[in-house]
Amino acid sequence: MKVKNKTIVVTGAGSGMGRELALQLVHKGARVAAVDLNPEALDETRHQAGGLKEMISLHVVDIADRKAVETFAEELTRQPDGVDGLINNAGIIQPFVHFNDLSYEVMQRVINVNLWGTVYMVKAFLPHLLTRTEAHIVNISSMGGFLPVPGQTLYGASKAATKILTEGLYSELKDTGVRVTIVFPGGVSTNIMTNSGLNMSELSAKQKKYKILTADQAVRKIIAAMEKNRFRVVVGSDARIMDFVYRLSPKKAAGLIYRNMKDILPGR
Repeated sequence: MKVKNKTIVVTGAGSGMGRELALQLVHKGARVAAVDLNPEALDETRHQAGGLKEMISLHVVDIADRKAVETFAEELTRQPDGVDGLINNAGIIQPFVHFNDLSYEVMQRVINVNLWGTVYMVKAFLPHLLTRTEAHIVNISSMGGFLPVPGQTLYGASKAATKILTEGLYSELKDTGVRVTIVFPGGVSTNIMTNSGLNMSELSAKQKKYKILTADQAVRKIIAAMEKNRFRVVVGSDARIMDFVYRLSPKKAAGLIYRNMKDILPGR
């Protein structure tokens, strides 16, 4: 689906890839409904749009709150332009600790945002999207959605669930005008650590080197995949390499990622 003259909802639009998605979309002629929990961050996103800021509407919504999402969807889809696309980008990671050391509170927060937030958004907007001549849903998973990353086991589980959810939607919607894309970014330089409520000092020097792709580069690939109606896109050389290795031998891939990530984790 070409994005020009379309209205697209972007979650997590207050920073990182979400902000970059909003900015690049309006520069390609789309209208953007920018969603985030942080109103100041949303204001900055619109400010950075410069002369195109009127193409961005701001919406403070907790995507983990089903009622809030439903109310937002009802209000937005009643607007004259309607909604043509949905990019579920918002997500948080867990602390870099072993699964055994995670509290249920942290687990629930990660699942609520990464999985239920995506479910609520799709469920709320899909009936409207089905009425459009053409529409598109893009769900952002992660390299951790197909590869076990030590210290991010619960996060990976939430992103793996997003993967299967999206692939199921693709199959169910093949005979409709709604196209579906699943995205697997590798290391992308964003502020997801801060947005997840983690201390930046927790990042080791070795972990920082995995942040390979800039948000600008990643978003260009995501929007291109959307416009080409691609089913699956792997973003970043690290993600592409590990996707290839994992297909050959899941066990070897798991061992490889462990050897490269184990120094990030605290001792057992």
